[in-house]
Amino acid sequence: MGKPEGLKLIDENGYRVDGRKKYELRKIKMEVGVLKSADGSAYVEWGKNKIMAAVYGPREIHPKHLQKPDRAILRVRYNMAPFSVEERKKPGPDRRSVEISKVIRGALEPAVILELFPRTSIDIFIEVLQADAGTRVAGITAASLALADAGIPMKDLVAACAAGKIDGEIVLDLNKEEDNYGEADVPVAIMPIKNDITLLQMDGYLTKEEFLEAVKLAIKGAKAVYQKQREALREKYLKIVEEVGE
Repeated sequence: MGKPEGLKLIDENGYRVDGRKKYELRKIKMEVGVLKSADGSAYVEWGKNKIMAAVYGPREIHPKHLQKPDRAILRVRYNMAPFSVEERKKPGPDRRSVEISKVIRGALEPAVILELFPRTSIDIFIEVLQADAGTRVAGITAASLALADAGIPMKDLVAACAAGKIDGEIVLDLNKEEDNYGEADVPVAIMPIKNDITLLQMDGYLTKEEFLEAVKLAIKGAKAVYQKQREALREKYLKIVEEVGE
């Protein structure tokens, strides 16, 4: 998409269209255990993104020929609600949703200890209620929280963030205007304890030096997101302790 003439995504003082500096995240709010009917759930607001994640399982798979004798199967369904974008989206899965579902599954699988639950499935549903760029990294972050809330054994939480290039500058956490009119987007997901990258993608054009800078910046952002995940989980369980104490 061509950038409108005269539109500046970052000004001479280093401020972006939403008032952030180059290396600032958008505001992030996380809440765990928001759905009573799910085994685990989480709600994430990230900028103007509003995303709900729910986890069910481990549970027996039907039909049985889908079962794996040595491990569980992780199944992910990412969906954008028809009202999540300005131009109403056609209900149901489309090619993009199917692709992002696979990307998110690939980002989460290395963290989940699937071998503990042979012949079962762990199902993750991610619903984008409002979209504002970066829904895949926000979706990964919400899904990881929901898995932890469900008590699924994991090697680590998976935290995600993106960096990108706008007006020739490498910046953290692109918003909608920057995603639409910028030059590149680099989503990254990590397991911070081991410093393992579980997702690395790039859309657009960067030099080798710019790519490395963007990856380093995205990892730094993901580590900040990880701290917010830990705080959200801690907050939930502190409430439970207080309720038990009463």
